[in-house]
Amino acid sequence: MADYEKLGLFYLGKTYDTAKKQLLDDLLLYDSKDLVTHGVCIGMTGSGKTGLCIGLLEEAAIDNIPALIIDPKGDMTNLMLSFPGLSAAEFAPWINVDDARQQGQSPEAFAAAQAEIWKNGLAQWGQDGARIQKLRDAADFTIFTPGSTSGVPVSILNSFVCPGEEIVQDREAVGDLISTTVTGLLGLIGVNADPIKSREHILVSNIFYHFWQNGQNLDLALLINAIQTPPFERVGAFAVDSFYPARERFELALAFNNLLAAPGFSTWLTGEALDIGTLLYGKSGKPRMSIFYIAHLSDSERMFFVTLLLNQIVSWMRAQPGTTSLRAILYMDEVAGYLPPVAAPPSKKPLMIMLKQARAFGVGVMLATQNPVDLDYKALSNTGTWFIGRLQTQQDIDKVLSGLRSSAGDLDPNLSKSIASLGKRVFLMKNIHEKEPVIFQTRWALSYLRGPLTLAQIKQLTKAAHVSSPAQAGERAVTAPGPQLRPAIPPQIKEFFAPVRGAKAAQARLLYRPVLFGIADVHFGASTNRRYTQWTPVLEGAVPVDWDQARDTVLTDADLEKNPLQGAHFDKLPASAARPESYKRWAAEFADALFRNAQLESYKSSSLKIASHPGENERDFRVRISHIAREKRDAAVETLRKRYATKEATLEDRIQRAQQKLQKEKSDFRTQNVQTAVSLGTTLLGALLGRKTISTTTLNRAGTAMRSGMRSAKERGDIGSAEESLDVLLQRRADLQTELAQEIALIEEQTDPMQQRLEVTAVRPRKSDIDIRFTTLLWLPFWQTDGGDPQQAFE
Repeated sequence: MADYEKLGLFYLGKTYDTAKKQLLDDLLLYDSKDLVTHGVCIGMTGSGKTGLCIGLLEEAAIDNIPALIIDPKGDMTNLMLSFPGLSAAEFAPWINVDDARQQGQSPEAFAAAQAEIWKNGLAQWGQDGARIQKLRDAADFTIFTPGSTSGVPVSILNSFVCPGEEIVQDREAVGDLISTTVTGLLGLIGVNADPIKSREHILVSNIFYHFWQNGQNLDLALLINAIQTPPFERVGAFAVDSFYPARERFELALAFNNLLAAPGFSTWLTGEALDIGTLLYGKSGKPRMSIFYIAHLSDSERMFFVTLLLNQIVSWMRAQPGTTSLRAILYMDEVAGYLPPVAAPPSKKPLMIMLKQARAFGVGVMLATQNPVDLDYKALSNTGTWFIGRLQTQQDIDKVLSGLRSSAGDLDPNLSKSIASLGKRVFLMKNIHEKEPVIFQTRWALSYLRGPLTLAQIKQLTKAAHVSSPAQAGERAVTAPGPQLRPAIPPQIKEFFAPVRGAKAAQARLLYRPVLFGIADVHFGASTNRRYTQWTPVLEGAVPVDWDQARDTVLTDADLEKNPLQGAHFDKLPASAARPESYKRWAAEFADALFRNAQLESYKSSSLKIASHPGENERDFRVRISHIAREKRDAAVETLRKRYATKEATLEDRIQRAQQKLQKEKSDFRTQNVQTAVSLGTTLLGALLGRKTISTTTLNRAGTAMRSGMRSAKERGDIGSAEESLDVLLQRRADLQTELAQEIALIEEQTDPMQQRLEVTAVRPRKSDIDIRFTTLLWLPFWQTDGGDPQQAFE
């Protein structure tokens, strides 16, 4: 194991002597638990701020800690550029061609030179391609591009979903969530709204509150309808029409409708949902580094998205159990403008909440900026670690030190001079968990730092997501004849319509297709129930319905509508779906399919002695035990530190006795010649567990001094006891190192969440455990264009 590969420690660089402009041997190892009290990185352009922050995120990924990364400029996309082979071919697609041209090199030659620079740079810091591969294996890296399909698109619809009950019942929490969401939403239509004075803000906030208090989700279409016809009669003491007349409400609804109808806005409604749990961990439970690239957005769109994302993080965070270990990281690059000192943009409130509360939930916030002036240093007083790089002016230095005092208290008066002497890639770290500030040079980044990527380059990086839509998966339903008028249905058959959600596709018509919709409750034992909500196509032929091919859906019976939208077309209804007696048979077939297919799997980790909760799937269980494993690891490391500290104290005592014995035997031998023992009181523990390693220079110097002193002593008399003491010391040191390394390896093996072997037990229901609540004919809406495949207009 390399000297820097320590449990829960981030290898950020080596200490640096600014006076001599010399790199020292001591490693800078940052305790991941310290980031629970948050951090800030401040440095001018060219200071190496991006390299430091990317290095920190690389270390987090290697330590299986997921991160949400907000990237306003595009620098953090470089985390995707990691090349284990360190070959010219890997670098070639991503080099900056302009840089090659300026250096008079062909792209091929420049790529080869960059590969060689990276290989040598890594080697100088004790790293290689194997560590890059370790980084890639430890976490999944994804670039999300809200409002664009160049990366993985992001759907904002989830941001209007009713939050959990613990949030809804907390008036302050739900008020904060609604206020910032509405402010960002109104900003998209050019309304700079004051939450107290703005009619627009008050009306829309009340609509959100009404829906969420009733457990209902919102989307823009529902919001537009609710603005025109509010679901309540009064706003405060005033009737709705007195507070906000219908004609003026129509203008507000029209502004939102124009936003919804804009061709480019449809990309905001498709893609991966802003589900924080899913953004932090993949389906297998593997950590994710989710990079949100927003450089392509307008200022109002950036503010809108950042606010929505921060609100989702706050809601997710408040639902987590408390911990002292680092659970996840929120990193935001170029935070200036989102956390200003005086103004109150909608992003500021959730950031303030996180800086004050996130540590209790194990969420570390790391903020970075090159603009030290436009920051709320009162908010930053909640940050425990400051990374300060080269700054442009003395005014900037004074501003940063003023903010630092609010966090760390009294400062060394020489800090200003120290900061002024910093060079490129050299930073001062002030950590409230350490006694003194440390100046260090950042290690070489594992990722290729080529500068911001463009949308076109991101598109190259991001593989197209081949996710089957319900329309594609239910291809049997696509074969129905062309559109026609709404079929006549016997009155004994209940029919419903799924709500149309999302923006209308350009030049598309609305098409309804028939499916069978079912809801069932399945009981697994006395206390565990699971609700199954599914739909399956209804076809012509001998087997019109096949529940074994049914698809799960987020639609509930409360979502279903009794009437279709006007002007819609309908696919032909198979004859069997027009016969009332079919539905009783299909309900029985639904129960039979659930009896065959439904099962509840439970999981158990024998090594951690933890079992899954009822209904908890494997992915969620692995995510949960990953954090429990990290807590156990941190506790084990702390115990190890205390235990070996006692052993070291004993070893140090033996060294002191050896010194005293030698002095007594050779009283005329000067003190500087007998102080030959190496003091391991602080260095041995640090070498294997602590924040710094033993300096090779220090060990060599101390060892040389000891042997030199002993040679002089032999010339004057018998120093056998001193020799014996030295032999015991050296052997004991070797034994301690071996013993400690073995314990570390055992802790790593026992607490690695991805290596946990799970015992799986499957429980199946009896037929009497299946309760069919609902089966009905449901019409699903699709957008149909001439010559194109239908695109779903629900979910």
